[in-house]
Amino acid sequence: MQKKKIVFLGSKPIGYECLAYMISQKDLLNIEISGVLTHSRKEFGNAHDLTVLAGEHDIPLINSLSELPDCDILYSVQYHEVLKQEHIDKAKQITVNLHMAPLPEYRGANQFSFAIIEGKKEFGTTIHKIDSRIDHGDILFQKRFPIPENCWVGDLYKLTYDASLNLFRQTLVHLINDNYKAVPQELLTAKYGVSLHYKKEMAAIKIIDLEWDKEKMERYIRATSMPGFEPPYCIIDGKKIHFTGQ
Repeated sequence: MQKKKIVFLGSKPIGYECLAYMISQKDLLNIEISGVLTHSRKEFGNAHDLTVLAGEHDIPLINSLSELPDCDILYSVQYHEVLKQEHIDKAKQITVNLHMAPLPEYRGANQFSFAIIEGKKEFGTTIHKIDSRIDHGDILFQKRFPIPENCWVGDLYKLTYDASLNLFRQTLVHLINDNYKAVPQELLTAKYGVSLHYKKEMAAIKIIDLEWDKEKMERYIRATSMPGFEPPYCIIDGKKIHFTGQ
């Protein structure tokens, strides 16, 4: 049987771990990883550098979306650019994305923060078909889990990271073999709602209003205190006063 060709788009530690798993299973799954497209993230160091991983396994590096080769499956995990239809069409079988949030209610960015701000009791991770709209395509696989009480954003990220990696590993063989039921997101909007958030929204939700009640202030602080990023803050006499610690 001819090997299926997969092109992998990704970054960050989750992208690295998913690619590493795909490489480890390529003979068993009868696949060829015919290219990797990524971008360097210095904050993660060489330990999660997809260019190093690809080089160690003689996988060709792709320089840009315009150079995508034809393939059977195009798989995106935390890739930073939005794919256009011309990119999606490079895959003759399917183009998919691992989105670290439940769909349809959390499309776009900063999904962990908004789930905590909104007091959600449940979160999740989703593998969906990519179409021309952001995080809009049919759901192929999804895992949901409860959000612990008084959860901080870093803890929710870790829970979602683990669930996402497990979902990727458990479903890769089914994706390759076309063994799934595609569910249009529109069928789930009545139950879960729908939203689309952008990275630029993060600046506004970090500002803590001291006139809020205690519960709201704590919720926003838990939602925006992500290690490695500017902490939430209030403004007193024109100066930023940061909230730190968990």
